[in-house]
Amino acid sequence: MNHEPADIELKRVIDRWIAQWNEPEEDERRRLIRAVWAEDGYQVMVNPPEGIRKTAAQYGVPFPAVEIRGYDAMYERVTRAYEMFIAPGEYVFERSGEAIRHAGAAVALTWVMRSRRDGSVAGSGLEVLTFAADGRVRSDHEFVA
Repeated sequence: MNHEPADIELKRVIDRWIAQWNEPEEDERRRLIRAVWAEDGYQVMVNPPEGIRKTAAQYGVPFPAVEIRGYDAMYERVTRAYEMFIAPGEYVFERSGEAIRHAGAAVALTWVMRSRRDGSVAGSGLEVLTFAADGRVRSDHEFVA
C-alpha cells in the first residue's frame, strides 16, 4: 500500500525533487537524492531518450523503458541531466502547476525546462509518483514531452 503524504509533506518532497535536478554542489545533490527517494525507490523513464529509441528501432524491437534504481544510479542520472542542461547556464528545471492527486495515492507532477535567457520552454514532462511510508518517493514513472 502506498503512503498518501499530507499537503505540506507533498510540497516539501516535490520542492526537493525539483531542487535535486538544479543543484550545483555534488554533496548537496547526494543529500537531496537521499531526502527525496526511498531506499528502494526507483524511476522508470517510460519514453527514454531518442538515442535509446533509435537504437531499438535499428534492431526492429520496441524501445524499452529504462529503470533507474538505487541512490548511486539516481545520483548518476540526476548528475548527467544537470551536466547536460543546467551546468552550462542555459536552462533551469521548474515545477509547472500544482501536483494532482490520483487514486492509489499516486501524484502527478508536471515540470518544464525553461530558458534562463528568454523564459521559453525547451522541454517538459510528467512524473507519476508514489510514496513510501516515510513520505519519500517510492516510484516515479517519467514521461518526457
